[in-house]
Amino acid sequence: MTSRTLYHLGFRISDFRFQIADFRFLALAFLLSLNSFSEKAKAQTLDEYLILAAENNPGLKASYARYEAALERINQPGLPDPELRAGFFFRPMERFMGNQQADLQLMQMFPWFGMIGTQKEEANFMAQAQYWLFLEERNQLLFQVKSTWYEFIRLNKEIQIAKENLVFLGKYERIALIKFQAAGGNPSSISGSSSMNSTPSSTSTSSGATGMGNMGGSGNLTMSSPSSSASSMGGNSMTSSGSSMRAVLQIRISMRELENSIAQLEANLEPLQIKFNQLLNREIRAEINIPSSFSPIQLEKGKLEVLDSIRSKNPMLAMYDAELSAYEQQAKMARLDGRPMLGAGVNYMPFTARQENGMSMGGNDMVMPMVTMTLPIYRKKVNSRIKEAELLQEAALLEKQKTENLLAMEWANAFRDWEDAERKIKLYSEQTDLTQQSLNLLITDYTANGQDFEEVLRTQQQLLDYQLKQLNAINLQYQSLAMLEMLSASSIPLN
Repeated sequence: MTSRTLYHLGFRISDFRFQIADFRFLALAFLLSLNSFSEKAKAQTLDEYLILAAENNPGLKASYARYEAALERINQPGLPDPELRAGFFFRPMERFMGNQQADLQLMQMFPWFGMIGTQKEEANFMAQAQYWLFLEERNQLLFQVKSTWYEFIRLNKEIQIAKENLVFLGKYERIALIKFQAAGGNPSSISGSSSMNSTPSSTSTSSGATGMGNMGGSGNLTMSSPSSSASSMGGNSMTSSGSSMRAVLQIRISMRELENSIAQLEANLEPLQIKFNQLLNREIRAEINIPSSFSPIQLEKGKLEVLDSIRSKNPMLAMYDAELSAYEQQAKMARLDGRPMLGAGVNYMPFTARQENGMSMGGNDMVMPMVTMTLPIYRKKVNSRIKEAELLQEAALLEKQKTENLLAMEWANAFRDWEDAERKIKLYSEQTDLTQQSLNLLITDYTANGQDFEEVLRTQQQLLDYQLKQLNAINLQYQSLAMLEMLSASSIPLN
């Protein structure tokens, strides 16, 4: 029998009365069995981590111990202990039958017919309620493990994307440095001093040419052209060098910001690692394995199918059903308490012979059967107990309705997040492709003409934003899936 079969079998048990041995077996199967996860959506290591959490988490172990303690209450109802009374005379009591030495009574009380069975039924239903509560705590634990694991994957992928973008910025920096050198800049000190040193030379040449031009009209025309040409070349060179210098500085500013973001993301990994390992009750620095891919997923079931699954399988709803049955038995017990208790016993009186007028008189022991019956004439306490049980039934029914409403709200929120994630994944995937194409064109244009480098950096940042938003949308999709699986207490098939 597979773990999936055991899982669904456990929830169908609520339709009929539990036998104690089967109940223990199914609870143990619930503790060790886990959802079967699609390889497309989840790595095998997640199954292993879920098993470790189910086996090692102290909170879950405590919940299971409470369930086992509740099971023990099923064996506690029974007949009250028999009562033995013994009385001894310091001096034998003289009676016609002889001298009475003692008076011994043994009495056994019997509750009204059906009381013991009703008490066992009530304990059985209470144990079932504790069992479903244990399953709810298990589902909560598995949800926390999955949610933390997905968040840990998202952070690692975010760091990976940021580092890849850092590599691209390094390539842009090298391109900008080459252009800066080509423009006459000094790559060892991007201060613009080389451009500034070229300015006096250009100015001197221009002034000399002007002075020579003042000597004659024809000389002025002849020299003015070279002078103007030299001034134009110097200005273009200075402008190109300054533009390349700004490009290098902008890249380095972006790289420092990105390096700081990567450091912060790596720092955020530590709390998640500690939380995850504590959920598994293992060493806080233990390594966490994550899959190489973090791809979008598709649900096989529709929205209403998942809602039906939640209503039929959620452990909290089953717990309230068990509590309702238990309170019904409590009301029945209260009514039976209003019936008399019967008792049967024996009275034994030992006698010794008494000498009277030289003759031995009596000496035969006496055995007397006895019956007794309680008279439950004080009805106020009985009626109060019946009313208490009925009010508890009403409260449990209302709590179940409240829980159904809350589950429907959580289901709606989870599906809203799922659908939102689907839209965003599609949008950001398209935006990423378009932005990448635009970036490639801008880089080609900058490499050829050296223009619009600010637009290159802006587009690169936009590409990074789209990649991170797409990653967050995928994480939201997985978080929604984990929530839906927790609400339905079963795995949800994926396409």
